Amino acid sequence: MRCLYAVFFMAASLLFNSCGNTSNQSQTQSSSSASMDSIRSEVFGKLPNGQVVNLYTLRNKNGVTIKITNYGGIITHWTAPDKEGAFEDIVLGYDTLGGYLKATPYFGAIIGRYGNRIANGKFVLDNQTYQLATNDAPNHLHGGIVGFDKAVWAATVINESNTLQLKYVSKDGEEGFPGELACTVTYQLTNDNALEITYTATTNKPTVVNLSNHTYFNLTGEAKNDILEHELTLNADRFLPVDAGLIPTGELRNVPGTPFDFRKSTKIGAGINDPKDAQIKRGEGYDHCWVLNRSTDSLTLAATAFDPSSGRVLEAFTTEPGIQFYTGNFLDGGITGKKSVKYQKHCAFCLETQHYPDSPNQPSFPSVVLRPSDTYRTKTVYKISVRK
Repeated sequence: MRCLYAVFFMAASLLFNSCGNTSNQSQTQSSSSASMDSIRSEVFGKLPNGQVVNLYTLRNKNGVTIKITNYGGIITHWTAPDKEGAFEDIVLGYDTLGGYLKATPYFGAIIGRYGNRIANGKFVLDNQTYQLATNDAPNHLHGGIVGFDKAVWAATVINESNTLQLKYVSKDGEEGFPGELACTVTYQLTNDNALEITYTATTNKPTVVNLSNHTYFNLTGEAKNDILEHELTLNADRFLPVDAGLIPTGELRNVPGTPFDFRKSTKIGAGINDPKDAQIKRGEGYDHCWVLNRSTDSLTLAATAFDPSSGRVLEAFTTEPGIQFYTGNFLDGGITGKKSVKYQKHCAFCLETQHYPDSPNQPSFPSVVLRPSDTYRTKTVYKISVRK
């Protein structure tokens, strides 16, 4: 997604945990000498207001390790073996909390209250117009100026299932959204090398919700190469064309004959610079939502990414109707990430499972309205394997 690199450092200090507890108070502490499949907790840093932020390390019996902070629910590290058995980090991010506070294009974060864009930061619900923050002028992006990615979530460790549970209560009117929204996001690392992410939410007023995760993947490991040689398969016959502001036009366009056809495994770089395709030009690469092929709301394979150099394979399963495929188009070398690596254009990709962008303003799209009588519930699974 379009990156907003200028984030005020002090914004983090303005957003307190709405659950009424700091992470230190709410977490179930695990032993400092954690076993292979238990969760280790450590201090990751402090916000400008002095609030402590923690980092949680999930590790399974195969040695796969995922680190998550309760600041924004950010996945900071994810180590996985290649075809030779060498473990490397496959996600972009920073070594310290400070990087996430100063400037970040949503590396690894929970995105909410609404993932992706809402045109002109405005929508009508039950005959009432709501004006949101327009942090991607003139549009609203990823929850606003201080979205869920900048909230401190209350954390609970459940060692028996290798699960980290995060909770956050978004206040009525936060970033312009109606209703108090109580959210729970759980991360479970399984012994078949899958990270299961489950989202639930309830509200006390009608509102709109579209939660997602914004992890940037590079399966070569340590972002040593770009992702243009990665091969991608998307379980989608159609995608959503966008206008100049990257807002869907409302059309569901068939992919055959376009650079958006990933029904068969295709190199990401094959069509990413197609000079004849207006949609590629608008996104400066891929920054579009695909309409997933599915007949039910059950968990469905949405995407498969494969890096021939490492042999690593990433599969994404979801209950959501769409997936935003983004190729790091707005990374330009200006961000120095983990191990002092400068993140260049196309050095990572995102597979953001979600409802369609601008759904509150597009009646033909699947609804994102949540009412007090209902519970928002969705699940996404990212599974890592090796192809030799």
